[in-house]
Amino acid sequence: MNQLVRLKDIQTNYHSELGNDYYDPHGRTVYGANNEKIGKIDGALVEEGTGKIRYFIVDVGGWFSSKQVLIPAGFAEFRGDDEVYINSLTRDYAENLESYDENRGYQYDDVKAQDQRVFGNAFADTNVDNHSKYYDSPTKLELLEERLIVGKDRYVAGTLAVGKRVVSNEQSVNVNLEEEEAFINRHPVDNRPTDREIGADSRTISVELEAERANVDKKAYVVEEVEIGKTAHQHQQTVTDTVKREELDIQKTGDVHPVDDAKNPR
Repeated sequence: MNQLVRLKDIQTNYHSELGNDYYDPHGRTVYGANNEKIGKIDGALVEEGTGKIRYFIVDVGGWFSSKQVLIPAGFAEFRGDDEVYINSLTRDYAENLESYDENRGYQYDDVKAQDQRVFGNAFADTNVDNHSKYYDSPTKLELLEERLIVGKDRYVAGTLAVGKRVVSNEQSVNVNLEEEEAFINRHPVDNRPTDREIGADSRTISVELEAERANVDKKAYVVEEVEIGKTAHQHQQTVTDTVKREELDIQKTGDVHPVDDAKNPR
């Protein structure tokens, strides 16, 4: 028969062996059916042979009274940092349980048999075939790790604007221009007599000379068409950040040989 000892006695007498990472339920709030508050955990009874927490010592008293009762740890469901739920237990039922006697020496098998009689009917609607499964406190430890979850969002990376501006430059064009030149042909003639008196003819003959000149004008022509649009392409980017994970920390006291699954790492 395994003796049940108070957790606070182990904490007092074997603090150096326990270290700081052991589970202590003290101060957690206990809730029952319909999330009704039942009380606060004042301590726990631990099985001497295995070190498992078997019972919570729960104060179910009111504002001006105090009553401690034992509730099997196996009934508990843990949520958050300081909440314990026992969904099939009502506050009235808990208040009517036998009071915990700090001076009494509790044996696990005796209390377990008593609880099977008491809680067997109270928890009949749980449809559990093997009642004894409730008496093992949680033995599964979850190791957590962070993983990167990369999402994508769109943002305006830049703007391309296309407009027009006027620039000036000099341009030269060669053009052929025509102009007339005057010439005088003088040639001797046969001596022909004339009745005209010298100096009587005072006429002047002339000829108009024409020339071409360049007339400069300007006209606009369409020389290029510009269209603006957009297209998408993909590129790969490596995102790097620091993530944390929990690793198993096994602390042994005395001659202990735990099964080690470290041979099969993830």
